[in-house]
Amino acid sequence: MKYVLRWLIRALFNLVAHVELTGYEHLPKEGSFVIATNHLGIVDAPMAFYALDRWDMFVLVAEKWEKVALFCWLSKYFNLIFIDRYNPDVKTLRKVIKLMEANNILVIAPEGTRSRVGSLIEAKPGVSYLAAKLNRPIVPVALTGTEDKVLLANLKRLKRTRITVTAGPAFTLPPLPKENRDEALKQYTDEIMCRIAALLPEKYRGFYAEHPRLKELLEKQERTKHVKE
Repeated sequence: MKYVLRWLIRALFNLVAHVELTGYEHLPKEGSFVIATNHLGIVDAPMAFYALDRWDMFVLVAEKWEKVALFCWLSKYFNLIFIDRYNPDVKTLRKVIKLMEANNILVIAPEGTRSRVGSLIEAKPGVSYLAAKLNRPIVPVALTGTEDKVLLANLKRLKRTRITVTAGPAFTLPPLPKENRDEALKQYTDEIMCRIAALLPEKYRGFYAEHPRLKELLEKQERTKHVKE
């Protein structure tokens, strides 16, 4: 069944969208890692399985969807893990840590919910805490074109939507300190989101558009671009 469902996902995306995938070279060749992405629409989770032909990938989904029968059914075939976005429970943390120790891939969306404004919103600390706890490389991934209203409008006009999936260089977070943990967690959350924002067009950067760390990353990108030229 899972092979049929994945085939259907690919067929549907190819029918309604033109998907551009870039940055595969940034994915670690071996070992487990975390993919941190922005969250624009309901198709973001299926997009992960379109973009990566991997069965060792697990996607964190807000616990509210656990009450929806369709999502519970899909979780059997697509490795969905339901999580409290604000305060991950110990049982879920242990489950995720065990999966990562078995060299699986984890997909997280630090914002915790779909953006209703079409750009980045302030991220929740829970998922960033989990990312730091795992002590694995984090690959930032930026999505554009997956907004619910954009896809729906184009479907009504029988027009394919341009969707981009862009991966950036992997990075790691230091272990959370014993003191000033809330402050450190805020810095870690901002670091993850600014890394994602740096891969997005300006109109998608939203809450993090004026963040000093984002400006540092964009300047670094520009310098690297000039060196290559």
